[in-house]
Amino acid sequence: MKTAVVGSGYVGLVTGSCLSDVGMDVTCVDVDAGKIEKLRQGILPIYEPGLDAIVERNSKSGRLQFTTELGDAIRGAEAAFIAVGTPPGEDGSADLRYVLAVAKSIGELMDGYLVVITKSTVPVGTAQKVKQEIQAALQARGADIEFDVASNPEFLKEGAAIEDFMKPDRIVCGVESERAREVLARLYKPFTLNGHPVYFMDVPSAEMTKYAANAMLATKISFMNDIANLCERLGADVNEVRKGIGSDPRIGHRFIYPGIGYGGSCFPKDVKALVRTGRESGYELRILQSVEDVNEAQKHVLATKIKQHYNGDLAGKRFAMWGLSFKPETDDMREAPSLVICEQLLAAGATVCAYDPVSIPECQHMIGDRIDYAKDAYGALDGADALLLVTEWREFRVPDWNRVKRALKQPVVFDGRNIYSGPELRRAGFSYYGIGVK
Repeated sequence: MKTAVVGSGYVGLVTGSCLSDVGMDVTCVDVDAGKIEKLRQGILPIYEPGLDAIVERNSKSGRLQFTTELGDAIRGAEAAFIAVGTPPGEDGSADLRYVLAVAKSIGELMDGYLVVITKSTVPVGTAQKVKQEIQAALQARGADIEFDVASNPEFLKEGAAIEDFMKPDRIVCGVESERAREVLARLYKPFTLNGHPVYFMDVPSAEMTKYAANAMLATKISFMNDIANLCERLGADVNEVRKGIGSDPRIGHRFIYPGIGYGGSCFPKDVKALVRTGRESGYELRILQSVEDVNEAQKHVLATKIKQHYNGDLAGKRFAMWGLSFKPETDDMREAPSLVICEQLLAAGATVCAYDPVSIPECQHMIGDRIDYAKDAYGALDGADALLLVTEWREFRVPDWNRVKRALKQPVVFDGRNIYSGPELRRAGFSYYGIGVK
């Protein structure tokens, strides 16, 4: 089965690589010639565990190819995924210019029946706009070619995307015709042989499912952060509360870990976009607006604790920051809490020395040399007044606390992810600050 994937960013590259790994003939397309050339050389634009091996294996076999020529990719293909970016506009709405530009190009170049699948996270109604763009392009060239537009949202967790694609919790497909359903059923048959479910539905429902899923997960995070902040004021421990409510199967243990707010390319953008969609439809999504407000405020919590500890005087202080990416196992810095914390510390006259296993190049791209970077975790501690744990990478879980204590000017730890034991560190002579814990 020949398939094209337009857009070689996170979603497109994972999708194309995994489809090729089950034997399909996949061509990934991107307008960035430099990115395509690097991909041909096996140099990936993102960090995702296990992805480099899949790209290398399938590139060598010839099943996975990279090109800037859309026409070559869709010629003879049965399906074409649109997996380009949908960055948020200033008003929170999803910017569809790249999605619609691809749709127009497909209409100008397609030579036979094709199922065009929106894989990008897009608002309800986008598939209809894609359909209109393709139809207009076909009419402009006087071509009468049948096609279908389908919605197939992704549910990939950064850091576990390969596992999520190969062994999905569910596959959601929005279709308008039996022919499109048959193509998608064959496309995903290799992933359903072990019982992973496919849910076929109408296109608007599939588009809404993606937003609703991310909005629900973001809601759980913001709810727990709100509870953590209240726990601090009441003398309760949010870790104990989390255990108590997580044991209820109606709630569960996932996504109820308090911290310094969610980030990344999905939750912030999708919550904003869904709130905007509600307003455009004349309905105010009040819960989701609060979810966003709580999350933005939560990114300031750690800096507030730091300022309180030092009585508001951070001038000349130096802080070691462990972790930069918005979560472990990714180099994604989009909407990362670390960026907000850095800005607040720098504005207060402090300096920052950060270490992250994979995200330093991306951080340098975003904020340059406004902060210092260390080659390893302990190197970031030299001459620092305190340690800030911002991203819970595995290598930070059990540090040598004696070594940490020797390196810091004062033994102070600000734990933004609650991965350390406050009582244990205090017994070792540290001042410890977590999120909603004793």
